[in-house]
Amino acid sequence: MLITDLIEQKSSEIQSGLVNFGKPKNPAHRTYDPRPKALVVGAGFGGLASAIRLSARGYNVEVIEKLDGPGGRAYVHRQDGFIFDAGPTIITAPFLLEELWELCGKKMSDYVTLKEMSPFYRIRFYTGQTFDYCGDAEAMCKEIAKFDASDIPGYHALMKAADKCKHLGFEQMGDVAFDGYKDLLKALPSFVKMKAWNSLYRLVAQHIKHPLLRVAFSFHPLLIGGNPFSVTCAYALIHSLEKTWGVHSAMGGTGAIVNGLVELLNGLGVKIRYNSPVKQIRIANGKACGVELENASSSNSSHAGEILDSDIVVCNTDSAWTYKYLIAPEHRKHWKDSRIERGNYSMGLFVWYFGTNRTYGDIPHHTMILTERYKDLLTDIFKKHHLAEDFSLYLHRPTATDPSLAPSGCDTFYALAPVPNLDSKTDWNAKGESFRQAIQEYLESTVLKDLGQHIVSSKITTPLDFQNRLYSYKGAGFGLEPLLTQSAVFRPHNRSEDIPGLFMVGASTHPGAGVPGVLMSAKALEKVIPHATTLR
Repeated sequence: MLITDLIEQKSSEIQSGLVNFGKPKNPAHRTYDPRPKALVVGAGFGGLASAIRLSARGYNVEVIEKLDGPGGRAYVHRQDGFIFDAGPTIITAPFLLEELWELCGKKMSDYVTLKEMSPFYRIRFYTGQTFDYCGDAEAMCKEIAKFDASDIPGYHALMKAADKCKHLGFEQMGDVAFDGYKDLLKALPSFVKMKAWNSLYRLVAQHIKHPLLRVAFSFHPLLIGGNPFSVTCAYALIHSLEKTWGVHSAMGGTGAIVNGLVELLNGLGVKIRYNSPVKQIRIANGKACGVELENASSSNSSHAGEILDSDIVVCNTDSAWTYKYLIAPEHRKHWKDSRIERGNYSMGLFVWYFGTNRTYGDIPHHTMILTERYKDLLTDIFKKHHLAEDFSLYLHRPTATDPSLAPSGCDTFYALAPVPNLDSKTDWNAKGESFRQAIQEYLESTVLKDLGQHIVSSKITTPLDFQNRLYSYKGAGFGLEPLLTQSAVFRPHNRSEDIPGLFMVGASTHPGAGVPGVLMSAKALEKVIPHATTLR
């Protein structure tokens, strides 16, 4: 071997951490890596995206995950030959995913196949009428005319307002970290232009008059944990996101995207530890310096009780849970228990996963099945924390797009009902099955006429599971509700307000829930983490 080749080989080994730099050989320690260490807690979309971006920025990254596999809220359940996506199933703004592959010098299309939905989803009202929502203006006008053609001009005006919100709220502010009030002052003109103090429903009602059409154009914040009558009208941007980039589903389910991100991390040499719940964020000299894993009495982890050191810690976990339960009170001047407890949290989610031994070819991939009560039901859920007898459902049938998600001749479904979070004091251990049965009967009376005869697989998830399995405070599905007073600088910051070296990504931090919001939180992270060179 030429000396130049040898030098090049050793240089490569140093960069990849294979050379020990003369440190004592100890099998209990890893090979020395000169890069600063970043621990990412949580392997959901936010954690996986952050790990990719941190690795590209020169960090030695390790991901710690409580569950036995990746995904977090996007975990995949496999049961009786059926594949159930646990959580997010609607993919908008796919370029945010494509960016992650591009950072690794690869193309997402080589790993994941996305298919655009048409329609995006079907809305079924209690009257039996349906509205097929899509991104084509001409088709939308035809759907509107089925209810009231006089609302067509209002639809066009609403879409103009939505485009403005997308530009101001998503494109200009989505990846701003809102690290302090200076960032808020810079953003104030945009909030004023959007009239962000108005609720989304109020904005819709200004342009749309038919009561059912008002529902069709205002329910979208429920997809990110917000009450349309309370959240800022800035979330009209969802309409524009969908119209501009479409609504997509992944072949193989959302889990295929998660697996693709894990494959990217494998190629970067990033390790993911599963079955490793974190007991606490370790803090020394006022700075986050690593994590301690749960001990053997509360975990089956092979790493039980292990202490992991790092230069920074990035939490893709529920922010309220993290501050309240993983960080000692003496380290929290901003996120004190009292502040956490008085927050307004998003609704809970009841999800029934089921498989059938026949197919239902007339059911599209995404269907919203709405009960007669709209505002009053949302008041029960968000304000009164009362579990009502009625409910509205999001019915997900991924086998409409990808039959491989079920055994041959079968269908995979989930029915998701927004319900109160655990402030309702509902005993879900006692109530879960009867609530599931009520959903089954409702589906049988509306869109799945003979459902009970064909169910061959069944599983439920309640707000109690969100609390116990996903460490979600109050069992809320999306963290703090995205009210104006709990958005931007008023939402948990991407760089912790309390602890240097601690960072937050995911649904419960800025900019908020939904796959685009979570991916944008990882992008915002890049603006506040220290440069890797400064930590070497």
